[in-house]
Amino acid sequence: MVTNKHNHYMDLAIQEANKASAIGEVPIGAIIVRNDEVIASAYNRREIDKNPLAHAEILTIECASQVLQGWRLLDCTMYVTLEPCPMCAGAILQSRIPRIVYGATDPKAGCVGSLMNLLNDTRFNHQVEVISGVKRDECSSLLKDFFKKLR
Repeated sequence: MVTNKHNHYMDLAIQEANKASAIGEVPIGAIIVRNDEVIASAYNRREIDKNPLAHAEILTIECASQVLQGWRLLDCTMYVTLEPCPMCAGAILQSRIPRIVYGATDPKAGCVGSLMNLLNDTRFNHQVEVISGVKRDECSSLLKDFFKKLR
């Protein structure tokens, strides 16, 4: 169920995505919230860092782990503007994040429902609550507008 709280936090993830766009990165942003407090935020930095691992989700997980001084991100929720790819879905599982909320679907690389659903595969020892489609149109427009400008 989408709540005002989800919309508010997705707005913050969208702000992160806009930071990525401003430096020529694919506009994807993520935040991690614990006890109604944002403890980490990041945006895509693959081009600027020359690092294929520098996805918004990975960077946000790294930051939150530092803040909490541990790798288990229990009692946290990740908000991300685009459905996570297989690498990011795997990192979400490994960090034990119990819930993610995402905006736009990713039919080419999404692994939280589009191509497959890694986060709810019962063969893993951890499953994740997924809320999709929060501010879907706005998140999708960020990406469409970014790629339209590149062409």
